[in-house]
Amino acid sequence: MKFTHLARLPVFLACAVSFLSISTPAFAIWPFSGKKDKVAPMASEREVQESAAAAMLADAQDAHNAGKTSRAEGIYRSIMKQYPFTKSAAEASFQNALIIRHVGKMDDAFDAFQEFIRTYPDSPRFSEAVEKQYEIAEEAKGGKKQRGLLLLPMKMNSSEVIEFYEKIIKNAAFGKYAPLAQFSIAEIQQDMKEKEKSIAAYQKVVENYPNTSQAAEAQFRIGSISNIAAQRSEDSSNLLAARDALRTYIASNPGGERKDETEQILRQVNTAEANQSLTVAKFYKRIGKTPAAAIYLNEALKFGSPEVSAEARTLLAELAAADPDGVSKARKGPGQDYTALTAENLKSRDDYVGPMAPELARLSQKPKMRTGDEGFMPIPLQEPTLPLRPGAATPGAGSLLPPVPEMEKPALLPVPPAPNGPMTPTIPVPGNNLPVPPPPTVKPAS
Repeated sequence: MKFTHLARLPVFLACAVSFLSISTPAFAIWPFSGKKDKVAPMASEREVQESAAAAMLADAQDAHNAGKTSRAEGIYRSIMKQYPFTKSAAEASFQNALIIRHVGKMDDAFDAFQEFIRTYPDSPRFSEAVEKQYEIAEEAKGGKKQRGLLLLPMKMNSSEVIEFYEKIIKNAAFGKYAPLAQFSIAEIQQDMKEKEKSIAAYQKVVENYPNTSQAAEAQFRIGSISNIAAQRSEDSSNLLAARDALRTYIASNPGGERKDETEQILRQVNTAEANQSLTVAKFYKRIGKTPAAAIYLNEALKFGSPEVSAEARTLLAELAAADPDGVSKARKGPGQDYTALTAENLKSRDDYVGPMAPELARLSQKPKMRTGDEGFMPIPLQEPTLPLRPGAATPGAGSLLPPVPEMEKPALLPVPPAPNGPMTPTIPVPGNNLPVPPPPTVKPAS
């Protein structure tokens, strides 16, 4: 009998399990767990809320100006909670974010401005909030420290800073700070030695914001990063990417600040590719593949320095003398811009009669884009004087051919002579001897 309460324990546990297994809504067990949606007030109620919120906002601003930030922050939060649909609530949300900006952590301040932008996108403070977010992101990117979990000052992670910039771009995709934010993302990824991601980020600046100063600098950075990668590896694709990016920069920014530096890097890229082409050409020449060697020697001739070009020209002449058929096969490639052989080798040919005439040499060159006013003649405002036949008069206005003299060619059809008398037709005038018709007869009425 002493242990009867222990015997009832399994029954009690079974009842408890069955009670908890019943699918009951959360608010039925705990009525305060649910979260009600905010409902916009009616017009009459809105006026009352606007008046009350404005009075609270004035008190909060007075406390804020007096240095009582804690009290001001509490009032701002009360306005946001009690009167979320009023104009004062938008101002209170922005002022609350400013307080957090000065006394709190950077990520908390950024989130406060983000909440303001999300809740009140039509507020006149929208652009200013985006500007504050950009300032916070720049401070985090610059290495500003904030208190961490152990209350020790720590820098923010690069991935968190990139998220800041991505939110700025999402908030105002074509705003003032969007190209700056995208450019900063590319810079962070470049500092992290992530080549592909940084080039893709810079390319977004060029494509999405083409008329900005950041786009020109981003185009230069793409070529510079590819050039550095080419110097650290033997992958020729990096050289091609660097040349394309640098040429694009020069074409789109002919008077850019980086023009001289771009041309210098472009010469380095051409020299590096020419050296690679010369090395590959020597390999193919050694194993007896003349067409492949000739193609790579042609590349070395086009992009190499004077020393590399001279060596490539000598090797190409040797190939042409030893295997002319193999060199000619290399010329037949589709779209092959093959360089002509040296003049010394041409002079040894039996059919050589001398250098090409200057005019023919000029016509054989590829057309180039005009870079200045050299050789440019405007369309004449007056029609030029046309050649005339000897003895012919000056043509009339609007005529492109000289007139034919009258005695040179007769008219096609003869012209009849003019009559002697007047050409006016005569109309007969009625006289007195003409017959007069009888008057009509009138019938008597019946």
